[in-house]
Amino acid sequence: MVAADLLRARVLYLGAPEPKDVLLSSLPSCPKCQYEYTYEEGDQLVCPECDHRWSAVAEAEGEEELVVRDANGNVLADGDSVVLIKELKVKGAPSALKAGTKVRNIRLVDGDHNIDCKIDGFGAMALKSEFVKKA
Repeated sequence: MVAADLLRARVLYLGAPEPKDVLLSSLPSCPKCQYEYTYEEGDQLVCPECDHRWSAVAEAEGEEELVVRDANGNVLADGDSVVLIKELKVKGAPSALKAGTKVRNIRLVDGDHNIDCKIDGFGAMALKSEFVKKA
């Protein structure tokens, strides 16, 4: 049997509707089990192997790359070193982070505070990119 016939047999066995006539290779593989023969069901993609369902729209939107810029407009990347441009008060800490403090090996994340880092003598910290410049 050909892979497409195996897929149809498995889909019918599981009770799911038969996939539309779509080139099977044009659809992305399952993100959970990496099974390559997925199919569309409404606005979702379905893996017949593990029955994982995910949004086709989210799959297309997830391809955007995270771009974070510092106070001067320079693009930051994971592992960069940055310098604080403003004294930052930290809740629960006895002292503030001084302007000019160098932070090494940053990690970019999604969210309001888009830089995760460890500051020597202070510990783990989340910073906003508007308060740093690339070193």
